[in-house]
Amino acid sequence: MNEEIRFVLDEAEEGMQNAIGHLDKEFQKIRAGKASPAMLDGVRVDYYGAMTGIDQVSNINTPDPRQIIVQPWEKAMLVPIEKAILAANLGFNPQNNGEVLRIAVPPLTEERRKDLVKKAKAEVENGKVTIRSIRRAALDSGKKLEKDGTPEDEIKQLEKDVQMLTDKYIDKVDKLFELKEKDIMTV
Repeated sequence: MNEEIRFVLDEAEEGMQNAIGHLDKEFQKIRAGKASPAMLDGVRVDYYGAMTGIDQVSNINTPDPRQIIVQPWEKAMLVPIEKAILAANLGFNPQNNGEVLRIAVPPLTEERRKDLVKKAKAEVENGKVTIRSIRRAALDSGKKLEKDGTPEDEIKQLEKDVQMLTDKYIDKVDKLFELKEKDIMTV
């Protein structure tokens, strides 16, 4: 196998691995009833004029499965953090006691669980679309290589290898979804 074909395959695999990594991060944001610091990942706080991730201005921990505690490094940040959590529209109502913010994570209703499964399915579909577009880009690169004089049999092998990679990563996406769906639907 020549260097250019190896490069195309490596690029495709790396892109597909990144797609799986991204899907995994998105899944962490979808809560499954248990409190997790990752639930606040998307929250941005106005930190002296700069929008900053909540984890950059506070310590976030979960003392039990139903509670998140946000402890700002500066007490002056309590109110801006509270406002940012409310503005993020996560369905949380933080309780400010002057020292920390306590967030009670309510148990999920059956309807909310089904909504979260739908959200997870949408993320899965995005992941599959990304993987397929990586496949298309790799096949396009193969066609360019063929025009540049790479033997046809090597290009055919590249196409088979890219399809095998695609199938492997689509399967990984489906397995991740099965696990997440089970996690969400478990009461």
